[in-house]
Amino acid sequence: MIAAPEPSPERDAAIRAMLPNVPLDGWTVRALAAGLVTLHEPPELWRNLFPNGPADMFEAWCDLADREMKAAAAGPDGLGEGLGLAARVRVLVVLRFRQLRPHREAMRRGLSLLAGAGRLPALAHITARTVDSIWHAAGERATDFTWYTKRASLAAVYSATLLYWLADESEDEEATLAFFDRRLAGLAAFGRVRRGLSGAFPCLPRFRRSA
Repeated sequence: MIAAPEPSPERDAAIRAMLPNVPLDGWTVRALAAGLVTLHEPPELWRNLFPNGPADMFEAWCDLADREMKAAAAGPDGLGEGLGLAARVRVLVVLRFRQLRPHREAMRRGLSLLAGAGRLPALAHITARTVDSIWHAAGERATDFTWYTKRASLAAVYSATLLYWLADESEDEEATLAFFDRRLAGLAAFGRVRRGLSGAFPCLPRFRRSA
């Protein structure tokens, strides 16, 4: 699992304070400085909180969103009893987009920020951490080959769904969730095919994650 930034109440507070400014000013020092003023903090504090600037800000927000998603899933209105793994994953994705709904433009601007040359690895790391958070919150603890395949597959599905969501104008993200469901069903079909191949060809490699 790719390590997340060290949790910091000060960074969390700064991110929450700057979010209302991001749709207009983007993930910028200006947006953060304005947020810090509302917290009665000196604007120059941004250098201590986010030494790498805007990329650090967006990464910190994504980490905060991961933690908020897991906290919501652990609450009384989170994951229901008796749900299978796929259903739990879907609930977590619903929670994720519900929490992101007020901040669609902030997500759009953040993805644009990291889509530039040299920043794609950071975007891949952020996506991997979100997917790990979803799997862990869903209760998946596999350590064999599926640790890689499930996370890689969900990362592809989640990334595509996130881009779809950015343009979705349906009520309660209905179109986005239908999009996600179709791709999740495709993963299930692929898994059945692979299990069939593994039975027919037992020499297929089986990998284990190193401890």
